[in-house]
This record gives sequence, structure tokens and C-alpha cells, in this order.
Amino acid sequence: MIYMKDILYYPGCSLKDTAKGFEDSAIKVSEEFEINLKELSRWNCCGTVYSLTDDNLMKQLGPVRNLIRARDEGFDRLYTLCSMCDNTLKRTNKLVKEDEEKLDKINNFMDQENDYEADVEIRHYLELLRDELEWSTVSDKVVNPLEGLNVAPYYGCMLTRPKEIGLDDPHEPSVFDELVESLGGTPVDFPYEAECCGSYNTVDNEEMVLRKTQTITAGAGKSGADVIITACPLCHFNLDRRQADLLEVAPNHDPVPVLYFTQLMAVAFGHPEVSKFEEHAIDPRELFEPEMKVGSER
Repeated sequence: MIYMKDILYYPGCSLKDTAKGFEDSAIKVSEEFEINLKELSRWNCCGTVYSLTDDNLMKQLGPVRNLIRARDEGFDRLYTLCSMCDNTLKRTNKLVKEDEEKLDKINNFMDQENDYEADVEIRHYLELLRDELEWSTVSDKVVNPLEGLNVAPYYGCMLTRPKEIGLDDPHEPSVFDELVESLGGTPVDFPYEAECCGSYNTVDNEEMVLRKTQTITAGAGKSGADVIITACPLCHFNLDRRQADLLEVAPNHDPVPVLYFTQLMAVAFGHPEVSKFEEHAIDPRELFEPEMKVGSER
């Protein structure tokens, strides 16, 4: 039996529903590194968006409760996949590490939980790949090199900002470029890599989100991209699902498939079947044929 190292991860809500392909592909590619993504027990929603109100400590209870439970399970590091969850957990963790009075108040609110000692580190899965495994290890697992595939990295708002908790330079991020290169693909210069997708305006201002979707996806296409990659389920929804809506009002739009970065890894590692591409509004599978192998004419 191959020994699998457990690392504790926080899935968040979307990875159990609309972003199941994100989770499934991450679990599968982790096995290639002999890593078992151990799901945090009794996790709750992170709150999705970090509160910018200084005295809104109630908003921080959800994130801190997850950190308490990570420590209760014997881990001092918690990994994330969703960039919004990563942002919320990291910012809350930073707050309580730097303000002992607020941490005491939060612990007093949750008198049925163990106290949080601000001793858990939050790490995004991309940080695991870049800093702990390193890109050479990723390259060693590639069986279907992504030769000829041009990939537009889409960071969105949360992955690199604010700089105090971001995993890369907010102005010139490179982690997605490095990942794509390690898989044998070609990252393309993409002027909208940090452009907001419209976020939750998709609920009540769909027209505005359609304009943002058109700007971002058309920009990727004009830059020569075959696909866009992201780490954010909300960005994926807006750029993928809303692109299908966009085609109804702008039929001349040339759609660009949107993938989670772990789905792209799964293709390169020879496990495309776990990515649930059939659930995408803009189907990327024709890019990876025959047998979902990149390199054929598209």
C-alpha cells in the first residue's frame, strides 16, 4: 500500500455543489503526489466575504470556528482551494493574530468551543504546489503534456489581494503561469487577469456581469487563449455560465472555456474523467480530443 500523507483542507460550500469538478480533480491530482486531502470535520461556511467593519466580530465567528476545529483535529495548517474562502480565512486569521483583545472576545462568544490560540496557518493549494512540492515535482507527474495549449490565467480579485495575505504579487502575479509551464502548456499575456468578474452582481445586475464576462473572455480570446483557468467558483460561474447567456444576446461572441486549475492538472496527469467537464456551460472537451489528449489540431 502506498503511504498517503494527510493534509487537512477546507472545501467550502461551492466545492460540494456547483464546483464539484474542482474538488474531485484536486483530490485526484493530490493522489499523484501521495497526498490525501483530508476534509475538515464539522466545517461551516467561512462567511464568503471578509467583513471590513472594524467592530463586526460576529462576522468572524464562522471563520474562527473552522480554525478551532482544525486545531482540534491536531493540525496547525489548513489548506484551501476556493480563492474566496482562502481570502476570508486568511484575513480573519490575520485579524485575531494581531489583536488579542478581539481574539479574547471571539473566544468568549464561543464558550462551547475550545479557545483559538491563533496558531493555525492557512495555505492555498497553489502554495502547496509552488512552495512545498515545487514545479519540478508537478512536471514529473505529467503524462499528457499540454503542448500547443494557450492558457489565460485569471486571478480575479481575491487570490492576490490584499498583498498582506495574497499568495503572489498583486500587480504581476506569476503562479498560474508557472503552473501552466510545468504542465507543458503556454501561458498567455492577458490584460484582464485581475479584472473583477462582477461578483455577486450576477444576482441582481446580470446585464453588468454579461458586459464584464464579454470583456474578460473576449480579451482572453484576442490574446490567443484556448482556455481560461481560475481558482474561484464565483468567477467560474460568471465566466462560464454567463458566457452561455452572452451567446444569446451576442451570437458573434467566440466562447472560451473556463477551467479550474486542478482540472487542467487532471488532464495533464491523465485523469480527465474526474473533472466533470460535461457540467460546464462552455464545454472544453473538444480541446482535449482524441481521448482528451492535448496536441491534436483543434
